[in-house]
Amino acid sequence: MAAVLLRKADALQAVARSLTREQAGRLLAPLCRDGAAFVRAADAQEDAGHRIWQPVINKLLGCSPDLQLLAQGGATTPVSALADKVVGLYFSAHWCPPCRGFTPKLAEAYTMIKGTGKSLEIVFVSSDRDEAAFTSYHKEMPWLALPFAERALKQTLSKRFKVSGIPSLILLDGATGQVLSKDGRSVIMSDPQGADFPWAPKTREELLGEVLLDGEGAELPRAATLKDKHLALYFSAHWCRPCQRFTPELAETYKAIKAARDDFELVFVSGDRDAAQFKEYFAAMPWLALPFDEKRYEALSSHFKVQGIPTLVLLSPKGKVITTKGRAAVSADPEGKDFPNWGPKPVSTLEQAAGDLNESPALIVLCEKASAEEKTAIATALKAPADTVFAAAAAADTEPEMVFAIGEAAGDIADQVRRLTKLEEGMGVAMVLLDIPDNGAYYVWQRPEGAGESAALTEADVSKFVADYMAKSLERLQLS
Repeated sequence: MAAVLLRKADALQAVARSLTREQAGRLLAPLCRDGAAFVRAADAQEDAGHRIWQPVINKLLGCSPDLQLLAQGGATTPVSALADKVVGLYFSAHWCPPCRGFTPKLAEAYTMIKGTGKSLEIVFVSSDRDEAAFTSYHKEMPWLALPFAERALKQTLSKRFKVSGIPSLILLDGATGQVLSKDGRSVIMSDPQGADFPWAPKTREELLGEVLLDGEGAELPRAATLKDKHLALYFSAHWCRPCQRFTPELAETYKAIKAARDDFELVFVSGDRDAAQFKEYFAAMPWLALPFDEKRYEALSSHFKVQGIPTLVLLSPKGKVITTKGRAAVSADPEGKDFPNWGPKPVSTLEQAAGDLNESPALIVLCEKASAEEKTAIATALKAPADTVFAAAAAADTEPEMVFAIGEAAGDIADQVRRLTKLEEGMGVAMVLLDIPDNGAYYVWQRPEGAGESAALTEADVSKFVADYMAKSLERLQLS
């Protein structure tokens, strides 16, 4: 009889004891959180008095370790062969010009790294429009591919890793399932020969280093200087025009917060092209900086998933990420009156939530022409369901499964949502759930039978809409 231990840390592990080798080989673990791809099953042979560990693949890359990946020349490779390798999931498509530009560079690096005997494998996850394009494009690649027919699995992987654009390369540790980098493209471009392979991620403390610089260029001990403080990391560069515009605004907010409290510091992380540019740009800033280091900038950008600059990341005194969208928070709260409560709100305006729409499912109530009283009632109806989703995320130390937003004002964002979801007619109150990460899916709320168009949206309506979405019982529509 197998005794199975389920343990949840950053991933779930299933360990089966007293199984035959055949039973252990058939055992599949539950789906792991945060992209953990592999688990281990223990084949404990009591008569031999020792344990043999056999790696198996979990549902992250298919329901069975025998799922066959496509190799060149018509050959296939089982998913189980990826165990104990560094695995790159390469989201790409032939129709995408940046993909066609990056693929030859990735192929060159892949061949070079594999040629030195290092255990690297890449799996092409296609976003091509048809199988013919997929097949033609895969012929240009020296690595494996997920079969084009596995469309549902492709969507699951895209959603799990929040792939909102291509090309995207996700690097995983095949032995543990740990995500090594969600920005494998930058990893490859900065280390095409694999000198730092297997690219084990450094801790945040290691990335930040030991010292900070003040405005005079003097070195300060980082740990002591930032002890018990909220830390804002400002990714910026002198050559970036939006940065040049935002930096003076940020300086005013910084001064206001520093005048009101002493548990806050801001540190410049330079993306400048050379040390001279860094020095010139930093001279105009009232805060501290990390010493100029291009590799550290790339590593920290990857660590915090910085997609563009300027970006302001806010951390709590314990190092928890409060928000990676500090730029928007500064614009909305220039005097820092709400600081440090700049993190995601259970219910926000559509404008505040705009940056999340490509990354998370979003429940949106459009009510541009509603009265002030009706808008207040809508916010009240959204509050409890949103609080429930956010509380569950906090308990699991994960991001919320969806965001909640109110489109109160007519404008570009609300108009675009209505246009994309075909809700322009009448401009009445409408509730829609955008799931752009699921290949542009959306769902439209239908009023309960017998309810008139003027009937108020209730908390029960919102809760049922969320529950039906989670149960996959809503009609899936496609964004046009």
